[in-house]
Amino acid sequence: MLHLENVVSGYGKIEILHGVTLDVRTGEVVSIIGPNGSGKSTLFKTVMGFLTPAAGAIRFDGREITGLPPEEIIRRQISCVPQGRCTFPHMTVKENLELGGYIHRNRQEVSRALEEVFAQFPILKERRRAVAGSLSGGEQQMVEMARALMLRPKALLLDEPLLGLAPKVRGVILDKVLELNAAGGTVLLIEQNARRALEIAHRAYVLELGRIRFEGPGGELLADKKVRRLYIGE
Repeated sequence: MLHLENVVSGYGKIEILHGVTLDVRTGEVVSIIGPNGSGKSTLFKTVMGFLTPAAGAIRFDGREITGLPPEEIIRRQISCVPQGRCTFPHMTVKENLELGGYIHRNRQEVSRALEEVFAQFPILKERRRAVAGSLSGGEQQMVEMARALMLRPKALLLDEPLLGLAPKVRGVILDKVLELNAAGGTVLLIEQNARRALEIAHRAYVLELGRIRFEGPGGELLADKKVRRLYIGE
């Protein structure tokens, strides 16, 4: 569904990604792990059109999207949750979610999408009239995921969704990722928590200094002694 081929990208003259090639197949959870500064978030921004690659190609669902602006990429049904808290804190949960459905043609489509995400995140239906800034960190992360799903995307990109969350809440967020995948969703997970990311991944890539160093099934990478020593700290 998503294919990057020899992608070179960065900021101005500073090259961060040096020829990255990877695939995300329909119905997979694919994790990208690596140390700080490895280029994970740069990869995320390049796929979503916030950065234009200097070389290489990006294809989604059989069509090239290299260099398209973010709004056009979103219309191709790729949705994303950026790193860090991105809710509108003084708006209600329901208002935050409705903003996620802005590309739908009419109010009825927005209402249907809203009911779908409320079914996936019942706690948000209970808190729909609460201002987003009053929610816990885990609940705010759910708002961001649900808002991304308002687009009814073919693929969902998550950049560090566990950042700053308590261990128990991280488990809840990862359970939601697995639920989305079990319902047929395709997920690209970029995550600093290597162990948890590999545990839920069908396949995974290890990014280091802007290059793919390891790739393979998540379970195999998790069992690899070199991966465990270098990236999990064992």
